Amino acid sequence: MGNSFLDTSLVDKALHFAIEAHRNTERRGKGFPYVIHCFEAVEIVATMTTDQELLAAAALHDAVEDTDVTLEQIRDEFGGRVASLVAAESDVVIEGASEQDSWHARKEAAILRLARASRDAKMVAMGDKLSNMRAIARDYEELGDELWNRFHAPNGKPDHEWHYRGLAQSLSELDGTFAYREFTELVEKTFR
Repeated sequence: MGNSFLDTSLVDKALHFAIEAHRNTERRGKGFPYVIHCFEAVEIVATMTTDQELLAAAALHDAVEDTDVTLEQIRDEFGGRVASLVAAESDVVIEGASEQDSWHARKEAAILRLARASRDAKMVAMGDKLSNMRAIARDYEELGDELWNRFHAPNGKPDHEWHYRGLAQSLSELDGTFAYREFTELVEKTFR
């Protein structure tokens, strides 16, 4: 009963890096450490690939957007491919606009960027988006329309529906994967 060897050193390093980057940060309104979301994103990507650089990028996908970590640090620690995958998953900041005022423009830019992205970038994005959609579906069951007040979207549920349906279209290259199927089912269940 021998175990086959899988070199997980890169993803192990990325998970440790993510733990440090997100230390003492709570997932918005959840009461648990933010890094749990990063671990879930890795687990989701692992249903589609064993590529360690994609798994590392999934672990690090929010590090640049949500912490003091820079893209240069990611590049130095994990290489150019991981850094470019993380960059593809990071929201564009719109100078001089609040999160709420820039919400629609940022989400539209992300949908368009994902539509043109490589399959690898789409897999990393799916890890993040499915993790988010799982949380939204769970919370919506519990809180109903009160849930939408937690977010920066100016029009609540209609904005989120537009965003997640747009993401489903942009990620449709992943149709046929368990992750894409679960994602679209949760979008339908939550927004029907």
